[in-house]
Amino acid sequence: MSAKTMKRSTKNAARTSTRRGTTPVRARAPKTVVPKAGSAREARFDRRTTETQIAGRFVVDGDGTYQVSTGIRFLDHMLELFTRHGGFSLQLTATGDLDVDQHHTVEDIGIVLGEAVAAALGDKKGINRAGYFVMPMDETLAVAAVDLSGRPHAVVKLKVAVEKVGDLQTELVHDFFDGFAMGARANVHAIVLYGRSSHHHIEAVFKAFARALRVACAKDARLAKMLPSTKGLL
Repeated sequence: MSAKTMKRSTKNAARTSTRRGTTPVRARAPKTVVPKAGSAREARFDRRTTETQIAGRFVVDGDGTYQVSTGIRFLDHMLELFTRHGGFSLQLTATGDLDVDQHHTVEDIGIVLGEAVAAALGDKKGINRAGYFVMPMDETLAVAAVDLSGRPHAVVKLKVAVEKVGDLQTELVHDFFDGFAMGARANVHAIVLYGRSSHHHIEAVFKAFARALRVACAKDARLAKMLPSTKGLL
C-alpha cells in the first residue's frame, strides 16, 4: 500500500469512527489550581482520562458544605460525611465508566481528592502534619491515622462481610484510600477494631479519616513559619 493510499484509508476510518459515535474521550493531564500565598487554603481540580472525568473544588478551612455526584450513591454519602466531619467544603462531579466497573471511578476520586489536599496545603508550613481519631458508631469502633509525610502508603483493614453496601463494591474502599495516599503523598491507616454492621464499618472509617485529616491539616500557631519535619522537606 502506498503512503498516499494509507493516509486516505486512515482518514476514512476516522470519519467512520466519528459517525458511529465511538470516538473516545480525549485524555487530559490532571489540572490542579494552587491558591496564592496568603489566600484561603483551597484547590480546584479538573482531571480527565478515557476512563473518568472528575472536576470540582476543595477547601481545607471550609464550612462543612458539599455538592457531590459520583454516580455511586453510597460513595456520595461517604464523601458528604467526610466533608462535614472534616469541616471542609467540597464540590465534586465525577463521570466514569461504571458500565465496566466501579474501580476506576472510586480510585481516581481518591487520587484527585488527595492531590487537592496537597495542593491546598501549599508548602505545609505550620500544619500539624499528623492526626488520628477513634470513631465509635453504635456497635462499631474504627480508628484512622494520617501523616502528610510526603511518603504514600495506605493500610486498610475492614471487617466487611458483604460484596456491596448500598451500591458500592466494598473491596473498593481500600482502593479509595490507596488513591488518596498516592495523591496526597501521605500515610493513611484505617482500621475497624470491631462491629457487626458492614455499613457502620465503612461509615465509621470515613468519619474517623475525616477527623484525623482535619487535625493533620490544622495549623499550630507556635510553629507557623516552620515545616513540621527535621529533614526540611515534606
